[in-house]
Amino acid sequence: MQFKNAHNNFLEYLEVIKNKSENTIIQYNRHLLKFREYLKHKNIKPKKFDVKEITLDLAEWFRNYLYKNNEKRISIKTANAYMITLRSFLKYLEKKWIKTLSPTQIDLIKAEPRQVEFLTQEELERLFDTPNKNSIIWIRDIAIMMMIYSTGLRISELTNLDKKDVNLDTKEFAVRGKWRKIRVVYLTDLSAQLIEKYLEKRNDHLSPLFIRHNIKTDNIDVLEDEKTRLTRFFITNMIKKYSIKAWIIKNISAHTLRHSFATTLLNAWADLRSIQEMLWHSSITTTQVYTHVTNPKLKEIHKKFMK
Repeated sequence: MQFKNAHNNFLEYLEVIKNKSENTIIQYNRHLLKFREYLKHKNIKPKKFDVKEITLDLAEWFRNYLYKNNEKRISIKTANAYMITLRSFLKYLEKKWIKTLSPTQIDLIKAEPRQVEFLTQEELERLFDTPNKNSIIWIRDIAIMMMIYSTGLRISELTNLDKKDVNLDTKEFAVRGKWRKIRVVYLTDLSAQLIEKYLEKRNDHLSPLFIRHNIKTDNIDVLEDEKTRLTRFFITNMIKKYSIKAWIIKNISAHTLRHSFATTLLNAWADLRSIQEMLWHSSITTTQVYTHVTNPKLKEIHKKFMK
C-alpha cells in the first residue's frame, strides 16, 4: 500500500474507530507529514513510496533528520513523540495485515525524569493580586487564572467551555478532556464568584464562557462565537504578562497553574489517587511526578523517626 493512502486511512481509523480527539489527530497528521517531508529529503517520492519499504534504518534516520533540520534543537520528549506516532502508524498497518516494519523494533530515547514547574503560595498570591481590579478584562483574567488553579483544567478544556456548561449554583460541571472522556470538576467559592461577577458585566449574546474584549461594541451583535473565543496562545501570553508584573522569574504558563493545583493538594495531604482522578491522568505513574517535587508526608515521617 502506498504511504499516502495508508496515512489517510490511519487518520480515519483514529477518528472513527479509536475515537481520538481532534488535537491528537492533528498531531499525528503533522508527524506523518514530517515523515513525508523526510522522504523527499532523501529523494524518495512519497506518492510512490510503499509502506513495505519502511525499514529500521529509515526510521532511525528519520529521528536524526528531526534533530538536524529544526531551527532549534528539539527535546527528547518531542523526538519520542514523533517516533510514538510512527509506531502507532506501523501498529495500525500490522493490525490490517499489511506488510511493513514491526513497531516493536523502534526504540524510544530514555528521557530524564519529568520536571514540573509550580508556584508557591506566596507566588500565587502575588500573581492573583497583580491585575487592575477595576476593569472587566481584569475580572476575566483573574477568573481564568483562578479557575485553572482551583480545578486543574487543561488550557484546551477551558477554552472550549461555554456559559451553559458551568453550573455556578452547584459549583461543579462536566468537561470533556483527553480521550474524549468526561469528568466532573469542582469550583471553589471564590472562583465561582469571580466567574459570576465577570458574566454579570457582559452584555452580549455570545456563548463562550470567556471572550476577548478588544472589539468594537457596535459590532458585537454580528460577531460569531468562535471569532471571540479565547485561544491557547492568548491565555498563555496573558498569564506570562501577569507573572512578569508579579516579579515571578519562573517561565510559567497555564499548565504551571495546573501543576500548582496538584502540588497544593499534595501539600494538604490529599491522597495520590484522588489527585490522579482530579487531573484525569490515565496512569498513577504520571501523577507520581508531583511526589518528586514536594511531599509533606515524607518530611513528617522523617521528623517522626529521625530524631
